[in-house]
Parts: sequence; structure tokens; C-alpha cells
Amino acid sequence: MPKVYNWQLGRDMSYPYEGRYPERQWAFVFNINRCIACQTCTFACKSTWTFSKGQEYMWWNNVETKPYGGYPKFWDIKALQLLDEAHRKAGKDARWNTAQRDGASRPYGVYEGLTVFEGAELESPPQEVALGYEPTDEEWSGPNFYEDTATGARSSLGDTTIEATTLPEHKTWFFYLQRVCNHCTYPACLAACPRQALYKRPEDGIVLIDQERCRGYRKCVMACPYKKSMYRPTTRVSEKCVACYPRIEGKDPLFPGQPLEARCMASCPGKIRIQGLVKKSPDGSWTEDRYNPIYFLVKVARVALPLYPQFGTEPNGYYIPPRWVPRPYLRQMFGPGVDEAIQRYAAPDRELLAVMQLFRATQQIIFRYEVIQGAKVFEGTVAGRKWEMFNDTVIGFGKDGKEVCRLSVEEAQHLRPAKHYNSI
Repeated sequence: MPKVYNWQLGRDMSYPYEGRYPERQWAFVFNINRCIACQTCTFACKSTWTFSKGQEYMWWNNVETKPYGGYPKFWDIKALQLLDEAHRKAGKDARWNTAQRDGASRPYGVYEGLTVFEGAELESPPQEVALGYEPTDEEWSGPNFYEDTATGARSSLGDTTIEATTLPEHKTWFFYLQRVCNHCTYPACLAACPRQALYKRPEDGIVLIDQERCRGYRKCVMACPYKKSMYRPTTRVSEKCVACYPRIEGKDPLFPGQPLEARCMASCPGKIRIQGLVKKSPDGSWTEDRYNPIYFLVKVARVALPLYPQFGTEPNGYYIPPRWVPRPYLRQMFGPGVDEAIQRYAAPDRELLAVMQLFRATQQIIFRYEVIQGAKVFEGTVAGRKWEMFNDTVIGFGKDGKEVCRLSVEEAQHLRPAKHYNSI
């Protein structure tokens, strides 16, 4: 296989095709800490894209409860088991060398284990281009198995109450994981398709399926480690998240000509989501764009991390990890940057606190932000360290450079006159 550079792994890796990169890459950040699993995003996507016959069990967007949940059931456990088997066969460890961290090119160090592509190369001759499996019909049957099922619960003998738990890590815990297609830089679905029916758009890196070329071989379903490519039996072709590309192209009548966030992003009541377009260099790295909110959260503040970077697909979906979950579980899921990300999120600096206000502030994609400093409104201690809060104002700008939103860190409050009841 050719070699491509994966900055999330900090090294070159095997991939069936030479690297080709878009001018801008569609990307998103989800703040897990804010999610209430209302599934509004799930049904916004469902009612827009997967409401027809043959799509009954398709959920391009889903929110699942970890550690037990998954759609399809146990998708990540099975993918990790395949990687473990490959490592045992190769006599290697799936280890991160964090001593080799080096700025933007190796922000998490160097992953010294195997990816799903390199694991597949161990077969002689190789049978598939990526490690994978095809889920059963039962595994596809629901978007959130084991909803709100916690692990680690403990109680005393004869006591029906659960032992109390506190931050920074809960002994009894679960969390919600929000998932859409990551529109990876090195998609396993694209690599596996014998018909070359999958492709990345050169203008925004969105991964689509040419359904005239697709013959329903389901190699994409098997290869995608995140299981976000799905087979439709009524048409006998595969389908997947299309990132609401008509909205990205500015074809929505709400804001003609302006790129808008996808439906799942725009409908989120918990304000956990922000979506953008990041500039890419010819070598596949992110072009420095200091005041793009996605660039800032991933590259500067480093609070947003890729999901299972060890798979090797370089996903373009990033997550702010939940701060109450045991760290070993999170490191397996998001890599070695977890501890730093949680520390920065728990006590955000002035700029990060302002940028966090931009989540779900507008349906228009924010290409640049600006922070206007305000007065100090709070001073306290977080994790034994002094922490200050300022009522700064953050302004978001659209593709055309015009202001699309303006928010303050301290949210406005309105107290109704005394003649009215001030409660609900």
C-alpha cells in the first residue's frame, strides 16, 4: 500500500490510495459534557434523509449510551477486538509514544500500533483492505441500546442506595456519545469499495456514494470501523450521511448563498455542536487559521479530540471528553490527549470560555471569530488554582466576512416585574 501522513497518529501509515486533500475540510466538534440524549438531532436527520421504505433502521445520526450502548450494537468493541487480534498476530502493542509530541504535526505523540489498514496487511495474501465485519440485522435494530445503563455502581450489604460519587472521576458512570459520519481524511469505506463508488468532494471533503456505480457489495459497510455506511435492501445500494451538502453549498432558502450547518447540528437544544470548514494544505495538514473556531478548539486549545484515532482513518469529528468518566476508558476512545483536554475544559482560559459560547449560536457556519474583552465578573478556585471569569463578547463571522452572531460570556437575565409570578 502507498504511505500517507496521518497527523492524528503522528506518522506515515498504509492506505490504498495516494493522499488527495480538499481545499477545506468539513469538520465538527461535539461537547459530550452538555448532551442530554434528547435525540432531537437523530430525528432531525431521520425526518430529512431516511424516512422512506428500506430506511426504517437507518440512523445516519444517533446518540448512544456508553459504555454499553452502540449502533450497531457493540460496533466499537468488535472493531477494537479485530485490532487486538492483529496486534497479537504481529507481536506488537497498541501503544502511544507521547514523548514524541511535536506541535501541530504530532499533537498526541506517535501511535506505534497498527491501524485497520495495516492490520489487514498481515493476511497473506491480504483478503480485505481494512479490518472489518458486517453487523447482523439484530445489531442494526435500534439507535441507542442500553440507554442510561451505568457501570460501576456499588452499594453496601443490605443497603438499597448506591454509594455516593464525586468528581473528578465517578465510580458509577455513563455518558452519551453523539455520532454521525466523520467524513474521514482516509475513509475505510472509500478504500474498500471495489466499484470506486465512494469519493471525497474536492471542495469540502464530504464523503459521498455514487449510487449509479454502487452494486450493493457492502464492502463499505464491512470496512468502516464506525459503521456509518449502511445497506438499503429495497434499492440494493449503500447509503450514508451526506453532511447535508445542499446546506453547505448555500442552497437553503433560509440564508441563500451562505453555508449552513447540517440539520443534526442546527437542531441541537443542548448547544453541544459546532460545525465548520477548516483550510487544508496540499500535504494534508491543517493550514493555520488561528481564529476559525474549529481550528482553535482542536489545534490551539486542544480540548477536542478525534474518536478512536488508532483506527487510522483520520476522522474529522472531534469530541470534548466527559470530565466524570474514568480516564483509561477515555484514553482508549480518544487517545492520549484526554487528560490535558479535560483539565483545560474544567478550568477554561478566557478565550476558550468565549469561544464555547459559539456552539449553536447560529445556523450559518462560522469561519472566523473575534473576542472583545469585558469586565471581570467572577473570581474563584478550580482544582486548587485561581480562576477568573470575564464578561467578554464573542463575535462570529460568516463566509462573506459579515457578522452572523454576537454573544456575551455572562448570559443576560430578565426578571419580570413584581406584579407577575416569577416562577414557572
